[in-house]
Amino acid sequence: MSEKKPENPELAAEATEDDEPAFEWMKPRGRREEAAASRQAPAAEGAARAEASEPVRAEEDAAPVAPATDKLAKDEPAKDEAAQQAPAAGASAVEDTGAEDPTPTSMLSVRPPAEESQRRAAERDQAAQARPVLPRVMQVLLAVFFPLLTIIGAIRAVTTPLFLWVEYHRPGFPSDSYGFSLDDRMTYGSYGVDYLVNFAGPRYLGDLVGTDGKQLFTQGEVSHMADVKSVIGTTFLAGTVLLVAAVIIIIYLLRRSNGGVRRGLFGGAIATLLIVLLLGVLGFIGWEQFFTDLHRLFFAQGTWTFYLDDALIRLYPGQFWMDAGLVIGVLVLLVSLLTIVLTWPTRRRRERSARSRNPKAARRSA
Repeated sequence: MSEKKPENPELAAEATEDDEPAFEWMKPRGRREEAAASRQAPAAEGAARAEASEPVRAEEDAAPVAPATDKLAKDEPAKDEAAQQAPAAGASAVEDTGAEDPTPTSMLSVRPPAEESQRRAAERDQAAQARPVLPRVMQVLLAVFFPLLTIIGAIRAVTTPLFLWVEYHRPGFPSDSYGFSLDDRMTYGSYGVDYLVNFAGPRYLGDLVGTDGKQLFTQGEVSHMADVKSVIGTTFLAGTVLLVAAVIIIIYLLRRSNGGVRRGLFGGAIATLLIVLLLGVLGFIGWEQFFTDLHRLFFAQGTWTFYLDDALIRLYPGQFWMDAGLVIGVLVLLVSLLTIVLTWPTRRRRERSARSRNPKAARRSA
């Protein structure tokens, strides 16, 4: 059976070049081999890359896979390899930043940033250096008690027979123009001083009889001395309570606040010095007015004025009270200055207090 040639040669050429057979077996042998080779080249190249990147599977796992799951089986090793490479990449990134490798199960081992660490360290140092409130309160109380205790102690020093003897025997002290001798003054004057500090009643002075056989002190004088004794007794009792409280505060500060006693006494001495200077200026400017105002502060009007020939004026004249005020001021001034010198915040004392408050910082600086 012969083939029928086409009538138009050009159409015949196009038919031979463009119209490819529908099936592979219908192509000539040479073309079939070329087409197969062209299809197998990309597959071979992909297989080579897969063999280079994928791990070799065990022989027991090399079972034939169904065509539908072939692609999934090829993708699983790639995913496993990516999962294994991810921690390695994270570890290399951590090494590059200089931080520690966190544990896979917890993030507590990851160090905070440097700024956060410095902030926490500063807060810890500040908390360690912070002073408690109670020692500061104790220092303030000690500073407040110091002027009161010093003035009360000076008042107690002049309410003694020793001061009375020195005052009566000092040169220039005015004599009694109404007939009291030095021995009379020492005897009767000592009764008045003793009455202020003992527990006797008003009869201690009311029953005294003078050289003329008459009652030495009038009823008004005895009543005023009773008022003075009440004020003096209350003052000394308050001074005793303050002294006990000051001792307790000092013991507490010695145990809890190194340098606290020094700072409290220094502040109290400065305050006492200012108070004494102020009172001294007021007394120097006008002693009579100062003495009158002091009596008005503690006693009722009309209960503390007497005649010149009354026993209280003859035994304790105005010069006596001026000298007593001067001695009280000098004693308080000396105690304040001595305390300031002994508690002055020198550099050595401040450094010693700082070392005792923060020994760790002192060791680091050393």
